[in-house]
Amino acid sequence: MDILANLFLSFDIIILMKNKIKKYLKEISIFFILIFIMSNAISLYRSTDLNKIPLELSKVSLIENKHYIIDKTKPIMIHFWATWCPICKTEASNIQTISKNFQVISIATQSGNDDKIKKYQKENGVDFMVINDIDGSLSKKFNISVFPTTIIYDKNQKVTFSDVGYSTTWSLWLKMIWAGL
Repeated sequence: MDILANLFLSFDIIILMKNKIKKYLKEISIFFILIFIMSNAISLYRSTDLNKIPLELSKVSLIENKHYIIDKTKPIMIHFWATWCPICKTEASNIQTISKNFQVISIATQSGNDDKIKKYQKENGVDFMVINDIDGSLSKKFNISVFPTTIIYDKNQKVTFSDVGYSTTWSLWLKMIWAGL
C-alpha cells in the first residue's frame, strides 16, 4: 500500500510542478510581450521628430572613396549608427543580414576616420556600405538624436517606416518587403 501511496504522491508533485512551470512560462511570455509593446511605443514616439521628407540622395560617397548610385526603383534602408554605441554593435548583425538582400546604406556618425570604421566592421564581422558622417551633418539633416535609428523608404523614396533604437532582423525584413510592394 505504501508503494501505491508514494506513486500517487509522486504524480501529484509532477502535476503541481507542471502547473507551476506553465504559470511561470505564461508570466515570462506576458513580460516579453509588454517589453515588446513598450519598446515599439517608445520608438514610435521618438521617430516623430525625424525628417520625413522624401529621400533626395541619388549618389553617395562611401568610406574608402567608393561611390554608390541608389536604385530609385527599389526600397532603401538608411541606418544611422556609431562605433561608440553599444546598441548599434548589438544590432550590426541584423543590418548585415538585411544588407545582403536589400538596398542598405549605413551612416556612421561621429565615429572617427574611415580606418576606424573599417576596423570596427572587421571586428564585428560586417561589411555593409557605410557613409562616414564625421561631423554629424547628415544626422542633423535627418534630425537624428538617438542611435541607432533606421529609416526605410519605399520604391518612391517616401518614408514608410522609422525605428529609433534596436530593431530585430525579422522586423526589418518585413518592413523592407512591405516598402517594396
